[in-house]
Amino acid sequence: MLLDALRTDERLAEWLKRLEESGDAATAEEARLPGPDELPDALVDLAVPYEDVNDLVALRRALADDEETTRLLERCVGGLARDMGKIGKGLRLPPFPLESGPLGRYFPVYVFVAALPYVRAYHRERGIPDDVSRRTLADLGRGLALHRRRYGVGGLVAPTWFSLHFHGELFQLGRLQFQRARLGGREGVALAAAGLQLRPGELCLDLHIPDCAGPLTPETCDRSLALAREFFALHFPEERYEAACCHSWLLDPQLKRYLSAGSNIVCFQERFRISCGNREPEDDLPVRFVFGDPDLPVEALQRRTSLERAVGDHLRAGGHWYSGHGWFVW
Repeated sequence: MLLDALRTDERLAEWLKRLEESGDAATAEEARLPGPDELPDALVDLAVPYEDVNDLVALRRALADDEETTRLLERCVGGLARDMGKIGKGLRLPPFPLESGPLGRYFPVYVFVAALPYVRAYHRERGIPDDVSRRTLADLGRGLALHRRRYGVGGLVAPTWFSLHFHGELFQLGRLQFQRARLGGREGVALAAAGLQLRPGELCLDLHIPDCAGPLTPETCDRSLALAREFFALHFPEERYEAACCHSWLLDPQLKRYLSAGSNIVCFQERFRISCGNREPEDDLPVRFVFGDPDLPVEALQRRTSLERAVGDHLRAGGHWYSGHGWFVW
């Protein structure tokens, strides 16, 4: 039983308890999964890799035959549908451990598929073009591809992250993703110190750089930013965005020591005022995004590209990587 496996994990057991106390359960009809004949089309529309489709269709019956797991699905869909589009209000699905088995690893995918009618209705209500809606939600397929690349089995990496897509808080606009968010404490303090009338808790756009999406060229970034300015003014006119923020290892200033001044990453950094950074090393982040597996030993990291050489050589020399936090005014 899936829930038995989840209850053995202290963190997930606490999450289950909070979910059960939330009262967000959708009815079985409201949380309806497409039938076995319709499910493949829904998965392909979400860019789910073909090698995962058959497993998801086969496991659907096991999910439907498990009453406890079905109720968990209904609660999760209810948590996503509740307050659809409200910043920071939706359910955040945690990562399920590999030990939870195929149904556990794939369970978040079923939740997102069952939540599709709600997020698509919200997109239509906001007048969001179908192509933006489709590309935003199809990012799910990348999460499945990365899971198989990293672990060698089917599943979804970072379901907490994809919860933003399916709650109307994040949109893919060209090369970059833009999350409707609120300023954190340190960014709000930095912006206020720079003379802007923005304080912690006020609206901002968080920029994200998905991998497996082509080069991060200045031209593609310019296009994404232009799309975002028009998109949010048109579809969220009641929300005023004066600043954009980014929290990423790509903003670690140390990268400038290894990459040329005209490189895509350095040009991306130059868009931001780097206000602060994490004090604790986060070496796993560049290793994960550059090499695909955060657990790779440093001595095994390849040196095929300038970025691979930068990340690996810095670590082999005893250095560490940190997430940078930057912002710019629209």
